[in-house]
Amino acid sequence: MGETSTKPYLIRALHEWCTDNGYTPYITVQVDEHTMVPVAHVRDGQITLNVGTLATNRLVLGNEFIEFQARFSGVTENVYVPVGAVSAIYARETGAGMGFEVQPYEPPAAGAQGTAATAAPEGSDAAATPGDDGGDDDEPKRPRLTIVK
Repeated sequence: MGETSTKPYLIRALHEWCTDNGYTPYITVQVDEHTMVPVAHVRDGQITLNVGTLATNRLVLGNEFIEFQARFSGVTENVYVPVGAVSAIYARETGAGMGFEVQPYEPPAAGAQGTAATAAPEGSDAAATPGDDGGDDDEPKRPRLTIVK
């Protein structure tokens, strides 16, 4: 098994650093067919997203995906971003942060640990992933978390 990427760990660390210092963490994402974001806000194939705790709901900064809910123009949207598509994370107030090389999308290996998953009520679109049409049983399915009370 190959070594895991440092990128998701650096994203989580810089997100925590921004939050601890009272800054607003933003990520810049290269949008492609594996990225689920509101297309009306995409400019030149990129989108910049506020991933601060006040701007997001159910934020998960996983090793493979970043997922959350946020409001865009007053409408709640589900956002799903492969970590490889993140080109930068920085503090809005100071610009301090880090840039990354955008990596081509690779589906996570079956049983991969550290992938993000959003628990959502059955029948809702919140847990839908791009390209997940429910068919073709030959492809591995992305793991999902279930909240148990």
